[in-house]
Amino acid sequence: MAFTATGRDVRILFATRAVRLFAYGLLSVVLVLYLSAAGLDDARIGLLLTLTLVGDTAVSLWITTSADRVGRRRMLLAGAGLMIFAGAVFAATRSFAALLVAAIVGVISPSGNEVGPFLPIEQAALAQQVPESHRTGLLAWYNLTGSFATALGSLTGGALAQVLLSRGSSPLAAYRAVVIGYAAAGGVLAILFGRLGPRIELAGTVRAASEKRRPALLQPGLGLHRSRRAVFRLSGLFTIDAFAGGFVVQSFVASWFNRRFGVEPAGLGALFFGANVLAGVSALSAAWIARRIGLLQTMVVTHLPSNVLLLLVPFMPSLPLAAAVLLLRFSISQMDVPTRQAYTLALVEADERSAAAGVTGIARTIGASLSPIIAGPLYAVPALAGAPFLIAGGLKIAYDVLVFVGFRKAPGPSLRH
Repeated sequence: MAFTATGRDVRILFATRAVRLFAYGLLSVVLVLYLSAAGLDDARIGLLLTLTLVGDTAVSLWITTSADRVGRRRMLLAGAGLMIFAGAVFAATRSFAALLVAAIVGVISPSGNEVGPFLPIEQAALAQQVPESHRTGLLAWYNLTGSFATALGSLTGGALAQVLLSRGSSPLAAYRAVVIGYAAAGGVLAILFGRLGPRIELAGTVRAASEKRRPALLQPGLGLHRSRRAVFRLSGLFTIDAFAGGFVVQSFVASWFNRRFGVEPAGLGALFFGANVLAGVSALSAAWIARRIGLLQTMVVTHLPSNVLLLLVPFMPSLPLAAAVLLLRFSISQMDVPTRQAYTLALVEADERSAAAGVTGIARTIGASLSPIIAGPLYAVPALAGAPFLIAGGLKIAYDVLVFVGFRKAPGPSLRH
């Protein structure tokens, strides 16, 4: 690997990615089951998941657009604190009002994927550690680390809940133990962020220029300048993709397999362990493909067939077939992620990276936050439970077409990395 000589901060950032995604995977397998055991119906669960993502959006907007001015390490520590807060409240109470507050203010991932302010800031810090030509490869390994951690977290969360259930624990108590584990992972994350050094921050001269500007939230461009128009266009398209993905977040899909085929928590954990491992391995292929056909083309060509497979999942008549199609979909579903990240970072100046990654990430969170409130009631009706897969697949295919048409002639970064 071209980046094997990178330093201590890169290793810490890979470790924080692993801890965080392990926690997200741990929680995602049982989150809907836990909320159901706590007495919430599907409509309120959908509302809660939507507000979870809405809250993550607001928090991320403030933290990521201020990180280069205030300090990346400080903002990462703030995010870890909000993750601990959310996990602790979810574990401590069944009050819907209290859960709403924790969902809005804290950081919770219902999908097993990245939420909150962490990813944009970490991407910006990693981008300045290697030459641009090696950035896609670094991000591919970074995403692989996250996918493996999510896989292991999913396996652990399902197995832990299953063991506790088999030993006589109530469903509520068994799932609550997993939620407590999520909060504990936030504490580990805070310790790791505290060990980061000054090299993750914006370079001194660029930082000084950034500090002279108004806070990013008070700027029309949210911390962007030269690249504002292109980033906003990308963000609009990413919102469509994420809105579609919100219909098939891992928590909902796990619940669908449980209701449709009677899959127990341990089986759900094993299924999503395999799915996330395959997703991580698929991300590694992205750099190789992008060097040959380009970043934008890799984003689209690898994403389209995965969305066709998503459309097929609800039509599978048996658990083995449904699981096989889902796993096949995951085996190619993440090739667009490091290429998308590299493309976005290459579009912007060094002092726009945290803001650009933050704005595009927030756009995705906004999109994803709108769909669970629609999807929850659909999953609750057996005759409509397959509809979220169809909506998600159709919208994602539309996104692929729009992003290719919109950016195939756009000036910007070198397309081959």
